[in-house]
Amino acid sequence: MIPLRNLTLCAMLFLASQAKAQFGKNCELRQFKINLVMPSIEYEMALGVNTTLDVKAGLQPTVDPLLPEVYDEVAVLPALTVQYRYYYNFESRQRNRRTIYGNAANYIAPAAAAFFPGTRTVNNTVQSGAFGYAGIVTGLQRSYDSGFNFSVDAGAAYYVGNFQGAIYPVVNIGIGYIFSEKRWCVGR
Repeated sequence: MIPLRNLTLCAMLFLASQAKAQFGKNCELRQFKINLVMPSIEYEMALGVNTTLDVKAGLQPTVDPLLPEVYDEVAVLPALTVQYRYYYNFESRQRNRRTIYGNAANYIAPAAAAFFPGTRTVNNTVQSGAFGYAGIVTGLQRSYDSGFNFSVDAGAAYYVGNFQGAIYPVVNIGIGYIFSEKRWCVGR
């Protein structure tokens, strides 16, 4: 079993190795967003022509791998999520005269998250300690001039913690508002 801190360190080293001082014509330089569905704040910054680093802190739904029937109950827990997004259809959206404001495009991303559930009782046993996952997701994000933003992504990830690690699905949905941005994109 890989400890969560080692997994997080490896993900951060990978992201740092990909960070280049090259800003492109497509991605927003940076934007701050709030998610109204699951209260959270999100920061997305451009790392390259079609890549961004997206960091979200707040509440997030997840399966609880400590439960005997993992899919019976979804927990909403405090979490920190990181995605290294590669947007693969900026150019086709521009050709079709669709907006790319706010990184409105489809993406694929390695993703990592850490959940902080606090102390809870599972099968009459008191459990504590954080757990997390690392995996890959694909999704889409749409943003509008009003600031309205939504995103959805899905994939699979390997969950680790004080339980036997396993692969489970990952689904994230965000509906919110961009409250601060530094624009760079063309072809609005």
